[in-house]
Amino acid sequence: MKQRFIMFRRVGVFYYEDTVTGKQLSLKTRDEAEARTLLHAKNESFRQPVLNLQMARTYLSATDSQAASRTWQVPMDEMTKTKTGSTRVRHERAIRDKAFDIIRNLPVLETHAAQFLKVLEAGSVATNVFLRRIHNFALDMNWLPWPVLPKKQWPKVHYKDKRAITAQEHQAIVAAELNPERRAFYECCWHLGGAQSDVAELTAEDIDWPNRVVSFHRNKTGMASIIRFGEELETVFLSRPRYGPLFPKLQKMREAHRATEFRRCCRRLMIAGITLHSYRYAWAERARTCGYPERFAQEALGHNSQAVHRAYARKAKVVIPTLEDFEKRMADPAERKVIVPMPMAAC
Repeated sequence: MKQRFIMFRRVGVFYYEDTVTGKQLSLKTRDEAEARTLLHAKNESFRQPVLNLQMARTYLSATDSQAASRTWQVPMDEMTKTKTGSTRVRHERAIRDKAFDIIRNLPVLETHAAQFLKVLEAGSVATNVFLRRIHNFALDMNWLPWPVLPKKQWPKVHYKDKRAITAQEHQAIVAAELNPERRAFYECCWHLGGAQSDVAELTAEDIDWPNRVVSFHRNKTGMASIIRFGEELETVFLSRPRYGPLFPKLQKMREAHRATEFRRCCRRLMIAGITLHSYRYAWAERARTCGYPERFAQEALGHNSQAVHRAYARKAKVVIPTLEDFEKRMADPAERKVIVPMPMAAC
């Protein structure tokens, strides 16, 4: 095995040079025997970890022929292949992040925690999120014998604050929107709380008029959403085509294009801090505020997790009825009615 460090003498003092980095440092001695002993110790300290790594590669190659040459680009690509639709598009865009260039062509088995920290330092919140996913994917596939970065050492993810669109903001946007198709689209987002692509792809055939029900499958999860609609949403549906797509032009647009149109509308009205996704937060908060059963709200929004649903509704302002009122109602059989939380007056 080639030695990592070599020795030379300059003005009577012995120095060593790292043949990989080219760095030169003094051994701080003029005695050649002492210098050779120090040089040998440095080479041995480097040789043992390298030898261990080579032995590990040999053992792993017996069961996985690509273990020694597999770079981080492989789990990036393989993880992306497991996604579909807009989720796959987001993954493809995320792994093109320049911060990943630090490890993209680095062998998985030769990665150190310091290299992961450099990626996180150079990237953004999305880099942190997707590096975790790539790392965990490699662990699950047994491409990593142990975690590169311990779970507790990952920097905490700090998302930007997200908020719901208020009723006043929604009314202002609808009133200012001159395009009837976009105006009806925003109304559907308000009443259904659906993701923008799910609402944009609604068709007239999704509406069951006799039962006053609209049903569709969520693009992200494939789950069915079956929601009854009231008079306000009925008026919106009646203004749309009776056959085929309800929003023919919006259906053909990319998500980014629809988001841009909404952002332009908000900018004209001097409304900041909201996106089309804010309609889902608004629906969740409205449901919690009026006492709508959580299991129904979770089903309507297509949330598999209670934790996710509660994160959407966490900013809802709810006034809790007094225990005394409940006790009085329960004491009187004729008045045993469920008291639901009442909405708090707008500040």
